[in-house]
Amino acid sequence: MLTRIAVFVSGGGTNLQALIDAQKSGVLKSGKIELVVSDAQDAYALTRAKENGIATAVALRKKLGGQAGFEQELLRLMEEHNIDLIILAGFMRILTENFTSRFPERILNVHPALIPSFCGKGYYGLKVHEAALAYGVKVTGATVHYVNEIPDGGQILLQKAVEILPDDTPEVLQRRVMEQAEWILLPQAAEMVSHKLMQQGV
Repeated sequence: MLTRIAVFVSGGGTNLQALIDAQKSGVLKSGKIELVVSDAQDAYALTRAKENGIATAVALRKKLGGQAGFEQELLRLMEEHNIDLIILAGFMRILTENFTSRFPERILNVHPALIPSFCGKGYYGLKVHEAALAYGVKVTGATVHYVNEIPDGGQILLQKAVEILPDDTPEVLQRRVMEQAEWILLPQAAEMVSHKLMQQGV
């Protein structure tokens, strides 16, 4: 039985696309994306999922009465679709221990820096790349890690370094980190953990 994967998204879904492409090319062969969940109704990632025949769901924190109701709905969706592995792909919500403790070593996140640099609360999206440039580091990259209740605090699975060039803007650097690291690492980690879970018969 293939590992059943849910991908949590908030925006455009470029990392989701990398996972879909990896599934099609056979890089991701031990797992199958069964569900894409967005915390934003208009996320383009939902369109990407629908175009590839993947079930979608939207969970809106405000409509669900805050974090507890939001996480309760996420848990309900995971049970309904028999999800084994959750991948956060540009998901802009922090999950509490109430949720993460239900899926030990079964939630993955990709972060656009080499953890422990430029990570934790407040470091997301372009802010990560702005911080790297402001600090003057010569190398950045991406990290895939397990998710626990500490933002960007779980065990590191894979990392890949990306060079910073003299004329980089945050936007240019963001694109390079995605192309050279995130879109490569996330499918690799998804396959690695899917294979492990499949062997365990989870």
